[in-house]
Amino acid sequence: MKIYGIDFTSSPSRRKPITCIACELDGTKLNVGALLEWENFDGFEAALNEPGPWLAGIDFPFGQARRFIETIGWPDSWRDYVLHAKAMGRETFVDTLNEYRSTRPAGDKEHRRKTDKAASSISPQKLYGVPVGKMFFEGAPRLIEAGLTVPGLQVGDPDRIVVEAYPGFMARNLIGRRSYKNDTKKKQTPALHQARLDIFEALKGDDVISAYGIEVIAPSSLVDDPSADHLDALLCAVQAAWSWSQCNNRFGEPKGSDPLEGWIADPLLKPHLGQ
Repeated sequence: MKIYGIDFTSSPSRRKPITCIACELDGTKLNVGALLEWENFDGFEAALNEPGPWLAGIDFPFGQARRFIETIGWPDSWRDYVLHAKAMGRETFVDTLNEYRSTRPAGDKEHRRKTDKAASSISPQKLYGVPVGKMFFEGAPRLIEAGLTVPGLQVGDPDRIVVEAYPGFMARNLIGRRSYKNDTKKKQTPALHQARLDIFEALKGDDVISAYGIEVIAPSSLVDDPSADHLDALLCAVQAAWSWSQCNNRFGEPKGSDPLEGWIADPLLKPHLGQ
């Protein structure tokens, strides 16, 4: 089975491309193949439309929090509110989220989904720092336009499947809250490289095989990228491979997932969201 791990960005460029690890899942062995980089959305869109069968884990929030959708009065289905947001255009979307924040009391400005709370990930409304709100805006509509199957959110081509991945959650479970990446050259230290190496070594350990049922076969050169986009794409691929292993069990979707919000594919999150 073809498995892809994709580290996404809302503004792809030569300096910061969308990064994809192409893998082959043979039984429980995840064999890493080509490293692909897309400097614009054209390459990403073309990949989404490649004939299957394949499954990809992509690192951006597929949905927004129910509390936000209901409070702001957007359409009450995932497909409809994603297309509603897209129709605004990026500038108006950003202005809308900023205006919403400005009217909310302290501590209640940005809302997290159930899966975000379980994974300790930030709100998909976030526009600054790690701009996952912009990643949602650029990514989610393209999933709809490509006609993909998105378990729990959209029934599409059964041979082209995408799940939401979150490499930060997996990394924390492997090495704790140690920092392992930085896009700023002068802040790229030996300690960060060692942390990436520790993640890579842990990926091949018994704990990952036990939890994910996946044996990772990959080159250690993936840790040499100081931004960790290559390593993050690999972590996404592991989560995607686990999801495929659960293809007869809703691809691992927790029973407690919210059809308005979406969910992150990882076996260690399921106990927090309902098996």
